[in-house]
Amino acid sequence: MDHRAPTGDPMLTARFTPPAVPELLVHRPDLLGRLAAGACGPLTLINGPAGSGKTVLTAHWAADRRAPRPPMWLTVEPDDAPGAFWAYLLEALHRGGVTLPAEVGRPTRAEGVTRSFLVRLADGLAASPQPAVLVLDQFDTAQPPATAEGLDFVLRHAAGGLRIVLTSRSDPLLPLHRYRAAGEIVEIRHADLRFTHEDAEALLSEHRLDISQSGIRRLMERTEGWAAGVRLCALAMQRSADPEAFLRQFAADRTTIAGYLLTEVLDAQPPPTQDLLLRVCVTDRVHPDLADALTGRDDGARTLAGLARDNAFLEQIDASAWYRLHPLFAEVLRAHLRERCPGLEPRLHGRAARWLARTGRPTEAVLQGAAAGDWPFAAAQLVDNLALGRLLTGLEADQLGRAFAGMPPGTAGAAPALVAAACRLAAQDLSGGEAALRRADAALTDSSGPAARLGRAFLGVLAGRAAGDLRATERAAGDADRLLGELPPPLLAERPELRALLPAHLGAAELGSGHLDRAEATLTAAVAACGPPGAEHPGTEYPLCDALGSLALVALLRGRLRRATEHARACLALAERSALPPARRAGVDHLVLAGVAVEQNDLPAARCHLDLAAAATGLRPDPATTARAAVIGARIALAEGDGDAALAVLRAVAPARLSDRVVDELAVAESAVHLARGDAEAALQVLDAPAADGPEHAVARARALLALGRGSCAAQALAGVPGAADDGVAMPVRAHASLLRAQLADADADAEEARRRLAEALALARPEELRRMFVESGPWVRRVLDRDPQSARLHAWLTPGAPVRTARAPRADGQPAVVEPLSAREVEVLRKAAELLSTEEIAAELFVSANTVKTHLKSIYRKLCVTRRSDAVHRAQDLGVL
Repeated sequence: MDHRAPTGDPMLTARFTPPAVPELLVHRPDLLGRLAAGACGPLTLINGPAGSGKTVLTAHWAADRRAPRPPMWLTVEPDDAPGAFWAYLLEALHRGGVTLPAEVGRPTRAEGVTRSFLVRLADGLAASPQPAVLVLDQFDTAQPPATAEGLDFVLRHAAGGLRIVLTSRSDPLLPLHRYRAAGEIVEIRHADLRFTHEDAEALLSEHRLDISQSGIRRLMERTEGWAAGVRLCALAMQRSADPEAFLRQFAADRTTIAGYLLTEVLDAQPPPTQDLLLRVCVTDRVHPDLADALTGRDDGARTLAGLARDNAFLEQIDASAWYRLHPLFAEVLRAHLRERCPGLEPRLHGRAARWLARTGRPTEAVLQGAAAGDWPFAAAQLVDNLALGRLLTGLEADQLGRAFAGMPPGTAGAAPALVAAACRLAAQDLSGGEAALRRADAALTDSSGPAARLGRAFLGVLAGRAAGDLRATERAAGDADRLLGELPPPLLAERPELRALLPAHLGAAELGSGHLDRAEATLTAAVAACGPPGAEHPGTEYPLCDALGSLALVALLRGRLRRATEHARACLALAERSALPPARRAGVDHLVLAGVAVEQNDLPAARCHLDLAAAATGLRPDPATTARAAVIGARIALAEGDGDAALAVLRAVAPARLSDRVVDELAVAESAVHLARGDAEAALQVLDAPAADGPEHAVARARALLALGRGSCAAQALAGVPGAADDGVAMPVRAHASLLRAQLADADADAEEARRRLAEALALARPEELRRMFVESGPWVRRVLDRDPQSARLHAWLTPGAPVRTARAPRADGQPAVVEPLSAREVEVLRKAAELLSTEEIAAELFVSANTVKTHLKSIYRKLCVTRRSDAVHRAQDLGVL
């Protein structure tokens, strides 16, 4: 038998030998199982870009000797003529032990084979006693159409005698749709070949690299699971003195990854395609029309579609007209562009910015304009499109802030000054923000459009709130409200967050100044502007969370603890539902829940919520909220018996920019600390400093006087506090006043008056379960109740550990039950955990990834205030959740 190619050259033995399986290998049983199942049918296609692990996976499967007949192997060369291909295929079958009739013959011409040859070959394979399984490695679209047509013919007419496992970077020119319709193909695609977090962890372990979970996540974000990228990084980390530092400083253009991608992907393309790739790499995503604008040609649609089809590290986004480059490839291309064409990159960014602006994509236009260093254009895009608020809130805030970080200080023009002010305010730099606003005022003229003037008014509202200046906030809000009427309704319809942001900030400023009624009305309007609950307008998630948190604080200050809890939990649920990043949450929701818990004497829950509020990394609250957070923290520390810590918390608050109402709240809280420490003189003295005459101040003063034994003065102080039936005063204040009157009567041995006043206080406190004030009043409350057993039974809710109606009762071990309710999915995960399933087993049972299960478990631990899986299960069982 002649074992030469039609050209007369000898057959290359290397083409029939599977590549050696790497010594350090990630075992992927799921993919191996799918490949084995596919080899039981006519066609298996393994399709992915260079370095995705196609050949390694197939070689691993081929090395498994459990099959009756091991698969045969043929590496296909791109320049194989049809005759040469068929000669090599026959040789592969021969070397694999397949005996074909002599009449099949062999190709004699490199240019092609006859139809008769294909018929004889198919017939010979059909008569073979055992199917031949053949791997065709690297069978791509570079093969002549005649080769693909012939292979399809033989495969369909071999009657199961031939089974093909085909690896390729692009879809071969086979009629794949027919095989799919007949259910005769198994496909393993790029998405299947990507390494998972667990795969990467296993590979790094094989390389004896002990990398943190955050480091592995960083590696996966950069490589997006590209197998060669992960392997090359592992090799580089082995040579690095500090592998974790390598990942933190990883730059694709300075590693072997760059050489791999430039050689295997870029250089494999024709020059016009290389030029297109180098130009479109300046954008995160590219449209065919944008590609044409960057190249000056009209072949963008055809070229991008071809690159995506060929798996050239460019993929179509969700079947849209847009495409994206793999981030590593884009990074390498940008470095190559700078080297090959110095100075071209900024010009390309500028072209992209203007195309994106013309097509109604302002955020992307801003980012491209900033990358081009065209600061007036980039800033004008934000201002003219009423998008300044997106520098402070929204999922784009961090990205936009980074884009403008390089803008030179003092860049001329009103728009750059407004953007600079927004960036300074977002960074909590009030003085810097006010200075930028002064520059904007100098640049704005009578001819400035309503968008720029609205931007100035909007930032004035934010600056006023941050400064605790209600008048400035109201003045700027009035200007903004007037200017909204001058803008085109279609433009306003695209910015629903504006009508929510303005009242949310104004209401918070009113709250900070102690105007609770006005604040509640303004904040309620802000919530309504966001749309119906559960169907909020897109982009309003941040102002809605802000408004709900402020409303919760209003309710807490008024003693409406149930309403405060409802608003705070609605805020938490919205943040979780909308996936708001922790970096953009201020923690007011948890702060309010801490305040509710301390009033109800649920100290473990109060401490848990306060810690969660303190851990919030979002925008710092305004001065008034900071002060109120100190009051709540001091109350918790005092309840825990640490008076020194309580005083330190209160005295750390700077009184500047605080309203008289808030200054008095701090004084009242400090007075309570001195009373608990037995220093009634200091308690009275601290109340003399603020000029306040409100009912809260009067009650605090009466407490101090009573502790000093000056009962008549205490009664005189209480004379100005409205009675129990007056709804104009916060209910806790009225309850506390009745409690002090009961204490005065008890001191005067007026048992009947003491019982009546105590019953009055209890009746006021019971609906909201206000326990703490009775605990702080001392043992005389229990003494009075013990005289009346019926009354004691009626107010059993006062007893520590008695059930409360808020589903947050403390357990016997003193820990809070739940921080917030578990979602239905979290309960499912917890049930599986209770069955002692592993993370991977839970993922398989629920058809989710292991990472998703881990995310749910972390949320469960937080909500149940535990740190381990077993503790979470036990806590849930105690609560009746499981």
